[in-house]
Amino acid sequence: MRIRTELRPTDREAIARIVRAVGVFRPDEVDVAMELVDEGLSTNADQYFFAVAEDDHGAVLGYACWGHAPMTDATYDLYWIAVDPTRHGGGIGQKLLAACEDDVRARGGRLLLIETEGTPDYEPTRRFYLRAGYPEIARVRDYYRVGADKIVYGRSLA
Repeated sequence: MRIRTELRPTDREAIARIVRAVGVFRPDEVDVAMELVDEGLSTNADQYFFAVAEDDHGAVLGYACWGHAPMTDATYDLYWIAVDPTRHGGGIGQKLLAACEDDVRARGGRLLLIETEGTPDYEPTRRFYLRAGYPEIARVRDYYRVGADKIVYGRSLA
C-alpha cells in the first residue's frame, strides 16, 4: 500500500464508491465530496489538496481531502477522509491523516481542524480522531439537525 498526493481522473469513480460504501453519508454529502474531487481535478485546482491510498495494483483504498481555512493565517480543515470499509482497521486512515498533516506542515500550516457528527453512526470516526491525538475542542448542539451535533477536533501541527 502506498499514499500519493496526486489526484487522478481515474480516482473519481473509486472515491465515489468508497464514500457511498462507508454507509454514513447522506446523498447530499456524497455530492459535496464529489464536487471537491471534481474541483481537485480541474486545471486550476489550488484550493483543495488530496492524499490517495492505493494497493500494489493501483486500486484506490481510501482518500483524504483538506484545504486552507479562508480568512486564517495558517489553519487548515480536513474536509474528507474515507477508507474502503473492507479495509477498516488496517492503518490506511492513519496513513492518510499523516499525509495530510505532513502536507499542511509543508505549507506552513499550524492548526488542523476536523468536523464530524455527534450521532452514534459516527462513534468509530470520533474514536479514530481521538486515538490520532485530536481532542474535541468544540461542540455545536443540533447543528446538522436535531440530535446531530457538530463536533470539532483540532490539533496544533507547529
